[in-house]
Amino acid sequence: MMNLVVEIGNTALKAASCEENTIGKCFRYQGEKKTEYIKWLAEDIKPSVMVVASVYDLEKKDISMMESVCGHLIIIDPSHKEILMENEIPECLSADRASLIIAARSMFSGKPCTIIDYGTIISIDFVGADGKYEKGYLSPGLNTRLKSLNRYSRNLPLASLDNNNEDDVLNTSIIEGVSLGIMFETQAYLDSKPENMAVFTGGDANYFANKMKNSIFVIWNLVLMGLALIAHEYEKRLLQ
Repeated sequence: MMNLVVEIGNTALKAASCEENTIGKCFRYQGEKKTEYIKWLAEDIKPSVMVVASVYDLEKKDISMMESVCGHLIIIDPSHKEILMENEIPECLSADRASLIIAARSMFSGKPCTIIDYGTIISIDFVGADGKYEKGYLSPGLNTRLKSLNRYSRNLPLASLDNNNEDDVLNTSIIEGVSLGIMFETQAYLDSKPENMAVFTGGDANYFANKMKNSIFVIWNLVLMGLALIAHEYEKRLLQ
């Protein structure tokens, strides 16, 4: 049976079809009509189980629509924390961080992990060898820092990795200064738990992994993998 997993983040919507716990085709949408896009995906895939994880509360009308286009719906948002409780994850964590932890537990079973998600916000989470959540931190992401420099200064431009030209001294100095700050910060977290597996994910994961001295696993769709595991576990319960 085919399932559908959806992550509604701060910047974009990411989704994937999945069979059992294996990710299939992935999708990305950055626009205002997120629920319409989810409906379009679900009507095409016809999922047995659909898991939707959102950084903000989903409206009742949107949940009703989602229920109508799938066999079974699982919602993870600030008002729906049941999955976190079942997996012994603190309720204060967001749905995407919970999914990262669930995925890392499965992929690196029996090994401690430091999971760093380089998105709009950088999240740093530590998981013990026993799978228990230990602690975590939050920090502004790369583009969030670049936008802040532009917004709160009088003369600094909005620097971008896409437009990083070595001849543009100011743009390069901003990019390198912000990137080095994140690298130093990252290295401190890795050094605090040198025995841990280092797992990077998120849009800027490859950029920073290539600059670090540590051996690092880069898994860009780790959140979707965690949601696929949730869908598969629920599916197994239905078949019991």
